[in-house]
Amino acid sequence: MLEELSGGGALIATAGGLWYEVLLPAADIERLGGRVGKEVVLHTIHYLEGDPSHGAQTPRLIGFVTPEARAFFRLFTTVKGIGNRKALRALAKPVGEIAAAIAAKDSRFLTQLPEIGKRTAEQIIAELAGKVEPFVTSGTTMAAAAALSEAASEAVSVLVQLGERRADALALVDRVMAVAPELDSVEVILQQVYKLRAT
Repeated sequence: MLEELSGGGALIATAGGLWYEVLLPAADIERLGGRVGKEVVLHTIHYLEGDPSHGAQTPRLIGFVTPEARAFFRLFTTVKGIGNRKALRALAKPVGEIAAAIAAKDSRFLTQLPEIGKRTAEQIIAELAGKVEPFVTSGTTMAAAAALSEAASEAVSVLVQLGERRADALALVDRVMAVAPELDSVEVILQQVYKLRAT
């Protein structure tokens, strides 16, 4: 359950009675603003922060609303000079928009992101321009994704993992939810998707 959102992350309570502090990209903090007190699914990365030569390393968790955002973060942090903390602050826009800007070599868009100056924007484009196509989404697709419930978003992720293109998965789930917005089970949503495809 999402207990609290702070400036850079969230406090998550698990069913086992454990609490976790999870760092979040700026865009995901905004997306989760209305879900405090509700169940959420986060796709995480665990890493150690600090200087190992001084023996001071702290375990950290980074969370993402979608597995695609997690995969993009891993790619984004391969760019020289972009560490985990810098990337979390920089990802203040949806991943699809940032990926589209990189693919289009739009350094002006990138320099509008926190922490990203002109030289860093050029570095990102040089290193990632040919690698971000899987993350590029249209404005319509991103709007549809943002409007989906947690269960519907998870259903989209399952379909993508099964080989469906993300845009097609979003369209299918969106059609199901338009007819039956009360559905709140991933399994039931997927059943309705398969029925829809069979017609």
